[in-house]
Amino acid sequence: MSQLTPSILSVCIAGTGSYVPERILTNAELAQRVDTSEEWILSRTGIRERRIAAAEETTSQMGTHAARRALDNAGLSADELELIIVATITPDTPTPATACYIQHNLGASRAVAFDISAACSGFLYAMKLAKRLIASGAFKNAIIIGAEKLSAVTNWEDRSTCVLFGDGAGAAVLRLAAPGEGSILATEMGTDGNLTHLLKIPGGGTACPITAANVNDQLFTLNMLGKEVFKHAVNRMKEAAEKVIERAGLTAESIACVIPHQANLRIIDAIADRLAVPNERVFVNLDKYGNTSAAAIAIALDEANRSGAFKRGDNIVLVVFGAGLTWAAAAIRW
Repeated sequence: MSQLTPSILSVCIAGTGSYVPERILTNAELAQRVDTSEEWILSRTGIRERRIAAAEETTSQMGTHAARRALDNAGLSADELELIIVATITPDTPTPATACYIQHNLGASRAVAFDISAACSGFLYAMKLAKRLIASGAFKNAIIIGAEKLSAVTNWEDRSTCVLFGDGAGAAVLRLAAPGEGSILATEMGTDGNLTHLLKIPGGGTACPITAANVNDQLFTLNMLGKEVFKHAVNRMKEAAEKVIERAGLTAESIACVIPHQANLRIIDAIADRLAVPNERVFVNLDKYGNTSAAAIAIALDEANRSGAFKRGDNIVLVVFGAGLTWAAAAIRW
């Protein structure tokens, strides 16, 4: 007797939310701390300011704020939530997972909760995973959260990296789509572990524990070879975006909004040019927040949603790139 293949159900994004800390760190302030200038930072990155979490503010607290706003936007209560996936490289603790703290904060006692680590690509990795789990019938709904406190792992004496990063969180609620609703049309993700050296935090793990002897060596901070990262980011993001656009049956003209990873304005401009999408249809909030890693595209998605950058029935494309090296894209009918 042949085994029947289960039908794949459509999954939609039912709501979004985001949170950024109150503290704003401007380029002018950074220029007083390291050998740089407001003009140099803006011309090289497109960043004007970034948000910095308070000393006592944790990744899970920021993620909880974003999650609550997403649940409210989706009209879903915490006790109805079945799955929580948190993408982060700055967890509250190595274990338990930051998702467990967020589950507790939300009071989502029915939800399965766990973290994933894919750096800036983490939110779209979580989207692909949650979509598959819901479409298979394993869960009815999920919340995916990108949350980072990068200020805790930034070397504030290194002008090549400290100008880039900020803190924040974003979230999206996924559920089965009703007839006539939009859906996540296609997803793509990839990894090249041969390039782990280009962007990493070298210390703090089992390969290089932090000890009394090396505690002052800034090993638990982000290190990046910027030129090499730029080259790979543009190529991989273009390839990933093209794949989901093709699988979804879209064209550049049919895409209402492209939301790229908010890391560098030069990368964003290059991606828009290679996808033949005009700049007015590319969402950018990099100037306000800098690169918030897994939170960046999640925050941008929420702000684009709430600002009317797209409407129901529009096609949007999300595309990201991060340490690992990792990359991902998603094509969505809203």
